Amino acid sequence: MESSAPSTATSDATDSPPAGAEASQVTQDGTEPTRRSLIEGSAWPAQQLRAAVQQRMLTASSPIPERSFQPASLDLRLGPVAYRLRCSFLPGSRRVADVLPAYAMGTLDLRSGAVLDRNRPYLIPLLEEVNLPPSVRARVNPRSSTGRLDIFARLVTDGGEQFDDVAAGYRGPLYLEVVPRSFTIKVTEGLALSQLRLFTDDPDLDDIQLIDAHKNDPLLYTGADPVPLQDVRVRHGLFLSVDLSGDASPDRIVGYRAKKNSKLLDVSAQGEYDPQDFWEPITSEAGGVLVLEPEEFYLLYSRERVRIPRHLAAEMVAFDPSSGELRTHYAGFFDPGFGERPGAQQGAYAVLEVRAHDVPFAIAHGQRVSKLAFQRLKEPSATPYGPEIGSRYNTGTVVLLPRQFRSGPELQPGLREG
Repeated sequence: MESSAPSTATSDATDSPPAGAEASQVTQDGTEPTRRSLIEGSAWPAQQLRAAVQQRMLTASSPIPERSFQPASLDLRLGPVAYRLRCSFLPGSRRVADVLPAYAMGTLDLRSGAVLDRNRPYLIPLLEEVNLPPSVRARVNPRSSTGRLDIFARLVTDGGEQFDDVAAGYRGPLYLEVVPRSFTIKVTEGLALSQLRLFTDDPDLDDIQLIDAHKNDPLLYTGADPVPLQDVRVRHGLFLSVDLSGDASPDRIVGYRAKKNSKLLDVSAQGEYDPQDFWEPITSEAGGVLVLEPEEFYLLYSRERVRIPRHLAAEMVAFDPSSGELRTHYAGFFDPGFGERPGAQQGAYAVLEVRAHDVPFAIAHGQRVSKLAFQRLKEPSATPYGPEIGSRYNTGTVVLLPRQFRSGPELQPGLREG
């Protein structure tokens, strides 16, 4: 990509530019739009999360192990008890403990492990608590393996009126609502299904800042090169498209669909299960079309390879429902350093966790089905994503299935248009 090329990255927005933008994201004559500088960093990297633990902003009923610290997040661990619920709920202005008796239908002891049934909500108090100052807030995402197992996991707090966000200045316990969707699962006290991030101020880069970021330090690649600036699509985030061209195998596999009524799956396991017992490979129709069946869960992958520089982090965000009756994110956090591969082709494929709703829905090769919101870190992470910390997905192949399954199958993407 020529750094001197005019900025012609395309915005799909039909409404006004994001707040803070000084000019339109796209000019009619292709000239460089006016930009303000990137916001000061507001997301906390691993070294500052460690300091937050030392300062007791983050506490736990048992010592927080070193393995809980990720490049820009902290793993949250399940406590010793789970409450079986008759329905999901938010406490509103009340404490969770005060509202819970109206919805609980018994408890499960997680100390030696317990089975969570499909499509049943459970509420699990976490071992960690927070004591946030007024200037600091938090957000929680499922871990990558949680999303790939089709486990719906979201955070609840006292006085909470929405899931997954922890208000600035909040002091108190954290609860995780867990709903297994495709598989009946076994979980144990201490298991991490979600991860917490800390922020000051509004962390997300706006669309103009995203264009600048990609121009100066590329975020998306196809083939050996960065995605050309004129092909970048932004609208309150950076769009990703789906690859349905098929891998390089004779079967031209494009992804996997979860089997229902499969065996019990222990989420704590590593490399234990045969993928064929839980997943079926899928292929696309002629012309690169895949028809998603309602309420089936699919693992697909992006056409673009994603690279997250060490001073940024990213999150897969909800896709505009007007683009189709499908949900394209469950776990969505991308660590700083994801896709950075020294001496190799840059970028790594993003796994797309997809579920169609209500009616069968067709998607086509290259269709935009998800997008990434980016956040600038307060400082580059001292422990970025990569082999040094045991990261699993930074490869040139597509690793769709989570760590609970035996090695492979990995998909080798086939030929792609540039």
